[in-house]
Amino acid sequence: MTQQREKLLEIKGLKTQFETKKGTGKIVDGIELTVHKGETLGIVGESGCGKSMTSLSILQLVPEPGEIVEGTIMLNDENLLEKTEKEMRKIRGNNISMIFQEPMTSLNPVITIGEQISETIRKHQGLGRKEANKKAIEMLKLVGIPSPEQRAKQEPFQLSGGMRQRVMIAISLACNPEVLIADEPTTALDVTVQAQILKLIKKLQEQSNMGVIFITHDLGVVAEVCDQVAVMYAGEIIEQSTTRELFKNPKHPYTKGLLNSLPKLHEDQEELVAMKGSIPSPFTEHVGCKFVDRCPIAQESCFMDRPNLITYDKGEYQVRCFVYEREHGRKEEVYG
Repeated sequence: MTQQREKLLEIKGLKTQFETKKGTGKIVDGIELTVHKGETLGIVGESGCGKSMTSLSILQLVPEPGEIVEGTIMLNDENLLEKTEKEMRKIRGNNISMIFQEPMTSLNPVITIGEQISETIRKHQGLGRKEANKKAIEMLKLVGIPSPEQRAKQEPFQLSGGMRQRVMIAISLACNPEVLIADEPTTALDVTVQAQILKLIKKLQEQSNMGVIFITHDLGVVAEVCDQVAVMYAGEIIEQSTTRELFKNPKHPYTKGLLNSLPKLHEDQEELVAMKGSIPSPFTEHVGCKFVDRCPIAQESCFMDRPNLITYDKGEYQVRCFVYEREHGRKEEVYG
């Protein structure tokens, strides 16, 4: 974090809530994130911690009854939360694109692949149908789909899962976005196809210098593709650092728990170490630390107050933990 890198997207104090009969569900609870040009930021955590809702908040696609209630999302010094829906429609798919988890629910089942890519290009780049169709075929070729002219005439059900995911990438990259959000893009794919997709995203990122937000629960994928990692728990960022630092020296007890649950290839390991308990409901009111009921090192203060996300060592990493704060007094900057 000490190098000067060009910021693309900066999120501060983002809060997304759901008002229901149960009460207020705090799905995204005051997060801070920065995406830089040419870099990949990984967001990791268990299911239900708010990763996907963070991405939907960035694009202002939060489903009802959800609502963004606080914060700023700055893209090139413009706050996206001040944009109208008409303005956001121009930004989505053009400046910021997203690869969703399941392509079959994102692709129109009765429209050909080529037409779906072409439609995006015509909408955002103003090309005529002929030019847009030509570029759609070029995009299919770019993402490694064989016989792109033939595939462009097919509908989604005629393609394999791996090919449909490549189509989603083609649509996402058709307008040369500055920021690409990849939400679990390889979850349903076999290991070989997963490796191909990750390699493809990295290659295209290097060519265009775009920033990537990679949302996943797979720490193996994080180690392979991410430059920075933000660990999310119950709607909060609880640790953030370079990928190398996170795997070499995890600081928050939750991060340590995630890493300890991974199989170790080069060590004698009789069984995996599982964390006790489960992630709390977003409707739970917390006085102290949200992780306290599962934490193996919790102290009295952890039950009484909510820890802040504190920056250490001139911006090298951030940790939200009272125990770590007491042991390492070099705090420089505090976030809520």
